[in-house]
Amino acid sequence: MNTLIQLAYFGVAVVFILGLKAMSSPVTARKGIVWAGYAMIAATLVTFYTPGMQNYGLMITAIVLGGGVAWWSGRVVKMTDMPQMVAIYNGMGGGAAAAIAALEFARGGVHSPGVATLAVLGALIGSVAFSGSCIAFAKLQGIMTKTWRLPQQNLVNIGLAALTVLLGLAIVISGAPVPALIIAFFIVALALGVILTSPIGGADMPVVISLLNAFTGLAVGFEGFVLGNPALIVAGIVVGASGTLLTQLMAKAMNRPIRNVIFTPITGEAAGGGEAIEGSMKEFSALDAASVMRYASKVIIVPGYGMAVAGAQHKVWEMAQLLEEGGVEVVFAIHPVAGRMPGHMNVLLAEAGVPYDKIFDLEEINADFPQADVALVIGANDVVNPVARTDKSSPIYGMPILNADMAQNVIVVKRGKGAGYSGIENALFYKDNCRMLYGSAQQAIGEVITHVKALEA
Repeated sequence: MNTLIQLAYFGVAVVFILGLKAMSSPVTARKGIVWAGYAMIAATLVTFYTPGMQNYGLMITAIVLGGGVAWWSGRVVKMTDMPQMVAIYNGMGGGAAAAIAALEFARGGVHSPGVATLAVLGALIGSVAFSGSCIAFAKLQGIMTKTWRLPQQNLVNIGLAALTVLLGLAIVISGAPVPALIIAFFIVALALGVILTSPIGGADMPVVISLLNAFTGLAVGFEGFVLGNPALIVAGIVVGASGTLLTQLMAKAMNRPIRNVIFTPITGEAAGGGEAIEGSMKEFSALDAASVMRYASKVIIVPGYGMAVAGAQHKVWEMAQLLEEGGVEVVFAIHPVAGRMPGHMNVLLAEAGVPYDKIFDLEEINADFPQADVALVIGANDVVNPVARTDKSSPIYGMPILNADMAQNVIVVKRGKGAGYSGIENALFYKDNCRMLYGSAQQAIGEVITHVKALEA
């Protein structure tokens, strides 16, 4: 029986890898998610046949409760709330890995120093991922509206990390359950996750979510070794490796080393710094915007979090279709860190039905902006801020941006005149070729649609 179970786990691991491979393309992503889901169901069912397994009632109860909550939340969550749902679900994975380690320590089930070391590593990383993800959720949900940075923040981070490692070593060396030691270890590890994540916000948030996801994968993989479960080992390693790679790619897209994201974050409050911006914002009406785009040859749409907040993706696609019917070429430009999680804008546009061949990333689309008649920026800020190229004193200097300012005309849909999520003033809004269309993206684009239809009549 044990051989059959291990073979089943091996098959599940293969499907996990194939599913992840399928997720690398928007065309096959849904198929990959379904494959991975069925593989997880199979792994769960196979676990029930493990020799010596007990507490079936508790296992079934946990599966029903957890599955029920996940099904319900997956059905009712708005697409605009997807980043915080991803953050909290990711945190649950890290918390589960830490809980496994805590239980093994408490019952004295870890005897080998090597296995104990893996259990401690999994517990440490899982605890940080759990509490850090909870803070990320609170920030994205609007529960935590301000960043919280301690005096000598980085020294506190290093001190807590060192203390956690020392407590972990003490657990490994003790070789027997010491409740006070175990409790102290988890308290410090959870506090480390909170203090590491609290100062981070703004454009760094997608990178942090990706990094915490990688942490969760590593924690699950380590606890898989502790339990001797190949499915957990493979799933954890795959998630950890892919999350780490994604984090590196996103950090590269911002031209910010991961250490800077953690130790010198761009906060969600007024960032300060940067040269003074001259000029004034020039307002546009919905009729003006409709006229400029209706008689353009090419329009590049740059969506941002403002579109997500307003739930305007369907209106934006309706407008794009109207323009295309009038002979205008319309494409979408996505920055890797647009929104509040990796791929946030891609998910929203896919939900609205925008074809994949109309969506381009930064490297594919940037050379096209000078030939575009209009760049329509909807709720984006840092990813189109030209000071990233020119102002060495700006916190985002060196970050690759979408060259929206190089289009013949720039129209920015924005709710108000304040700075964006990072608190950095955007020089694009003051340029001579830029006009501001104020209002919620849903309402503003709706008015543009009405005027485009009138121009067609």
